[in-house]
Amino acid sequence: MSSLAYATSSLSEDLDRFVKEFIDKAPEDVKSDFNKGVDEVRNSGILRKAINVGDNAPEFTLVNAIGEYVSLYDQLEKGPVVLVWYRGGWCPYCNLQLQHIQMKLSEIHQAGGQVIAISPELPDRTMTTKERHMLEFQVLSDTNNKVADDYKLAYTVPDYVVDHYDLSSKLNAHNGDEENRLPLAVTYVIGKNGIVEYAFLDADYKNRATPEEIIAVLSNINK
Repeated sequence: MSSLAYATSSLSEDLDRFVKEFIDKAPEDVKSDFNKGVDEVRNSGILRKAINVGDNAPEFTLVNAIGEYVSLYDQLEKGPVVLVWYRGGWCPYCNLQLQHIQMKLSEIHQAGGQVIAISPELPDRTMTTKERHMLEFQVLSDTNNKVADDYKLAYTVPDYVVDHYDLSSKLNAHNGDEENRLPLAVTYVIGKNGIVEYAFLDADYKNRATPEEIIAVLSNINK
């Protein structure tokens, strides 16, 4: 079932339903390998190295879905930035999160924030994601995970995970390379001064920051 059918209640509830469907339907070897892959990412030390609360957010300039260049620090002049890394438009968990952020976008704006979503996909793929979900925020292309590397978020997907569902072909086609690298599904809230005020860091791609958590952080920053 498409993730589009799930965006009916809270993000946490929709994610839980999607995970349950995966557990009910996926072959045992697939579930085992995916869980093993999550454990491998967790044990790699990436969570300790990643940019976190209190750190300066590295500056970047990336191209958006229509070919415009967007700078983080230019955007910060307008207010705090919610920076969301997603794996790609092929990822149903990412699509759910982006949909829910869009549904709460007016509340995020009211709390003083603006949203930037980043993936390693090519610009034409980010355009597809933006149009499919009618996203009214910046969706940027970080080809070769250059900015993800600056934030220490990128990792190589294990071969035993890549082999399932022809994931390698999807990554090659969407990202324009053969590296099989992805960013963690991280969400930051960055203050106008460039300091990270909130960081959702998790090795498990099925877990995501919720719009409600983001709005609460923004409201506290702007008190």
